Amino acid sequence: MNLSLNEIALRFKGSIEGKIDSKVNQLSKIETAQIGSLSFLAHKKYTPYLYKTKASAVLIQKDFVLESPVNTTLIRVDDPYSAFTSLLVEEAKEKQKPLHGIHEKAVINPSAKLGKDVYVGPNATIGECVIESGVQIHSNCVIGAGVIIGKNTILMPNVIILDECVVGANCIIHSGVVIGSDGFGFAPQESDAYVKIPQLGRVVVKDDVEIGANSTIDRATLGDTLIEKGVKLDNMIQIAHNVEIGAHTVIAAQTGIAGSTKIGSHCVIGGQVGFAGHLTIGDGVQLQGQTGVTKSIPSAGAFQGTPAMDYKAYYKSYALFKQFPKIEARLRKLEQLLKP
Repeated sequence: MNLSLNEIALRFKGSIEGKIDSKVNQLSKIETAQIGSLSFLAHKKYTPYLYKTKASAVLIQKDFVLESPVNTTLIRVDDPYSAFTSLLVEEAKEKQKPLHGIHEKAVINPSAKLGKDVYVGPNATIGECVIESGVQIHSNCVIGAGVIIGKNTILMPNVIILDECVVGANCIIHSGVVIGSDGFGFAPQESDAYVKIPQLGRVVVKDDVEIGANSTIDRATLGDTLIEKGVKLDNMIQIAHNVEIGAHTVIAAQTGIAGSTKIGSHCVIGGQVGFAGHLTIGDGVQLQGQTGVTKSIPSAGAFQGTPAMDYKAYYKSYALFKQFPKIEARLRKLEQLLKP
């Protein structure tokens, strides 16, 4: 990249304080930025770096009040984080290498239907399926029979999409993801053995979904495991059979969702959250990391703890919990005083 500060300020309807005629040629974190870099400040935790950064320019909020002079040029904008993200997206597109054609070591069923400008990397295996235009399938991916993949979706190396599953347009599926593995269904028998329950359903992933590395989404026993439009999943997430996740919900790493649980739209779920099965979670619910959800949560709110409780109530309870050793010691002293 090579942008003038004037260009940046105009693009994001901002104002410049400092060297108006300067240019920047790279994007950097505020704590490690060097001359020629553009950085941003969006979290108060990083405020001290503003006064010692070597960045040529920093995006800050319009109403940010300086505590002392700075050595960098400031570009005041409404939302520094969004502005910086926009520039990151542009730079990523510039660096992206165009990929075309079918590698000679790819194995493709003659009945597969591939759209225009599809890329297939080495050692990919593609069954009798439908791949729409602009899809990228990188090395060692496996696509089963009856699969449908929408336009411009990207499958990173070593992705597996098993039979009959559907992935929408403009999705990004990272390495190691398995979509359509069998749900965990076993019927106990009188002999203490288990009989495997056939998993005959599908996984349906709608448009604009991103699925992090080594995540697994199990096919439904019957019907569909459903991931709605715009969902963002972090790495190493387990989604069991017949789970439904509403549009634009985001879920952090190592979360596990048991079978038939339904999660609403626009939820924010932290890392290592565990869900019991057959629950209903309403729209707009926020769950802090390591929360254990054992009952349905019908409406929006912030929750934490195991079992999950109101976020504020949890911290009040935790404040008391930390005091229990001292409280117990005081009770013992009182008991001693009250003994005849």
